[in-house]
Amino acid sequence: MDLRFGDSKPTDEERAAVDALLGPPESSWEGADRSDADLRWARGGREARDRRDQLLPALHALNDRVGWISEGALDYVCRRLTVPPAEAYGVATFYAMFSVRPRPATVLHVCTDLACTAAGASELCATVEARLGPESGVKVERSPCLGLCERAPATLTIRAGESARLGVPPLGELEDEAVQAEGGSGGAAPGDGKGKGRRGRNTLHATAVCAPATPAQTIAAATAPESAPTEPAPETAVPQTGTPTPTPTLTLLHRIGTADPTSLDDYRAHGGYTALRRAFALGPAAVIREVTDAGLVGRGGAAFPTGRKWQATAAQPDHPHYLVCNADESEPGTFKDRVLMEGDPYALVEAMTIAAYATGAHRGYLYLRGEYPRALARVTHAIEQARTRGLLGDDVLGQGYAFDIEIRRGAGAYICGEETALFNSIEGHRGEPRSKPPFPVEKGLFGKPTVENNVETLVNVLPILTMGAEAYAAIGTPASTGPKLFCVSGSVARPGVYELPFGATLGDLLALAGVRDNLRAVLLGGAAGGFVRPDELDIPLTFEGTREAGTTLGSGVVMAFDDTVPLPRLLLRIAEFFRDESCGQCVPCRVGTVRQEEALHRIADRTGAAAADDIALLREVGRAMRDASICGLGQTAWNAVESAIDRLGAYE
Repeated sequence: MDLRFGDSKPTDEERAAVDALLGPPESSWEGADRSDADLRWARGGREARDRRDQLLPALHALNDRVGWISEGALDYVCRRLTVPPAEAYGVATFYAMFSVRPRPATVLHVCTDLACTAAGASELCATVEARLGPESGVKVERSPCLGLCERAPATLTIRAGESARLGVPPLGELEDEAVQAEGGSGGAAPGDGKGKGRRGRNTLHATAVCAPATPAQTIAAATAPESAPTEPAPETAVPQTGTPTPTPTLTLLHRIGTADPTSLDDYRAHGGYTALRRAFALGPAAVIREVTDAGLVGRGGAAFPTGRKWQATAAQPDHPHYLVCNADESEPGTFKDRVLMEGDPYALVEAMTIAAYATGAHRGYLYLRGEYPRALARVTHAIEQARTRGLLGDDVLGQGYAFDIEIRRGAGAYICGEETALFNSIEGHRGEPRSKPPFPVEKGLFGKPTVENNVETLVNVLPILTMGAEAYAAIGTPASTGPKLFCVSGSVARPGVYELPFGATLGDLLALAGVRDNLRAVLLGGAAGGFVRPDELDIPLTFEGTREAGTTLGSGVVMAFDDTVPLPRLLLRIAEFFRDESCGQCVPCRVGTVRQEEALHRIADRTGAAAADDIALLREVGRAMRDASICGLGQTAWNAVESAIDRLGAYE
């Protein structure tokens, strides 16, 4: 038996939000007024089912317009897409940014994750909650990492409704604001396959990001009548470019801070689209060979050889092939992809085009974090400009190759950073990982061969083609080639994204960032990584070097904590994060993350023999999660706690 919503009906506003995305319904089977023809036969079912992938955008459209998703609105979406109500309800309740219960149109998300907690997020949240009473019309929610760790503490205000979009400055007027108001939910141009027949982008909601946030600034942004007030521009997120003489060795970040991220002409004046022209000159097979010879491996943490993945996808006889860019970086402490998309969006568009050309894909999907409004605005603008100038579309650069990009917004689910969970999310299902095999290169998005890479990995393809594989491979070490981006935050003087060649030590990186006195610990790899001691700063920042040291490089997170930060509270926050973000599909992770948090609550104020039993339980639970969980979330949920106990003596 399926779930039923009773007699709930959508409001006119809810209908308008959905129809703006899907177009007006063509029959009463889709929600239109009933006609005599509709009484004779059902029609349009197959076409509607083929649009199941529009479920997540439709939920975003409702959330952007109304602020929450009512039963009537969800039922209308189900009729439009012929999705069973129980399945649609399961999707709507899966994501943290959606609500199926009434709530105010304005929601204030206060980040309480690791970097923000260390910077006083708890006090900020308590102050804001005390000043914003029920009469304010603002709902305050404690949020996981917002990807603004270099400017902690951070808040994100999301204001729903058509009127909220009024008065929001154009994109160009937002570029230098620390508090900005931006709208949009991505979109796609008309094209073949799953992107066919797309409507407008429902740019009806406004957002305001405050970072670093103060109570007064946060309250002003949350209660502003139309758009958020402006503030002075923050310091650059790339400290290496903020010096009088920018570091000359920057490869991936050299345009950030020097080129206008909204100008395609400026991008091309700084070397843009040189790599794509060389790719067309080489041909797909030679491009893959260059990437393989360069030794590029994935920068999201798994470190899988990129060339091998591309070759496996290109060789599949089944068509169409798809390209998916994973821009859902939700690991606490990670923000490098956000900086790339905000500061150099055309580079990502060019890199995605090259990857698609090499692997035989004609449609790409950019799955972007829902908490990244500025990145959304910049990448959307870059895609539109590239399409207008013939750099996307049916005939890219006049080479007879067709490729286009569609943006899909996430909605607050860390698990969607796992590639198969991301595919499920795009397809309109709960973002739960799939069992492998089959692997994505064989059956990925929509059951077709798919290549998936994150933003940093793709952007590395540009210097490989411009400087050549041999020159690129000469950077770094033989086993870890090229440059690497590191997200440095916490107890440092200059937090931000740093670019260093593989092989630099942890001490070298922290010296650049200005590590503070009384360093207590460094967390490598984020919540899924591990802690190291202050006397271990000679660890080389390579995949093999961190592995030999008994830790992990992960996606490049480096969070420093001095002795003013209570370590047990950090461990408890990590456990809370994994408990909240577990998709619940497999028992080891669903139960293990809860048991881990419960044990850490019990021993929060205990040490020595009093904590011994719970520490033994933590080890047993951690081994079970590591050995039996379906995906990396459960397999790594115990890593940071284990390293804190064994390397730092957290409860001795």
